[in-house]
Amino acid sequence: MQPKELIKKWVDVFNTGDADRLSEFYHDDAINHQVANAPVEGKIAIRKMFREEFAQAEMTCIVENIFEDGAWAILEWKDPLGLRGCGFFRVVDGKIKFQRGYWDKLSFLRQHNLPVPAN
Repeated sequence: MQPKELIKKWVDVFNTGDADRLSEFYHDDAINHQVANAPVEGKIAIRKMFREEFAQAEMTCIVENIFEDGAWAILEWKDPLGLRGCGFFRVVDGKIKFQRGYWDKLSFLRQHNLPVPAN
């Protein structure tokens, strides 16, 4: 499966809030680094991260663009509350090996009435 096609399917599953199914898109030793947080290493830890995030807030990914460059897919997204971001996914053998996401964590926390950590 090509990276762009994989990320389209990833978005569909993300929007269901099913962390178990979503984690199946990742290699066992994958890294997910949302730059607002510390990197998460390994499929099991990524599954745990998504379970916790889906339990905290209802999240919806609306695709604005998906670009493909070799082994990379680049996702530009927004959500219904106006938050925007982008994600970079390196796909190896049909699964995500590395992901990096850029988005405004403070805006996300405020939009979902979640606690803002003290500096």
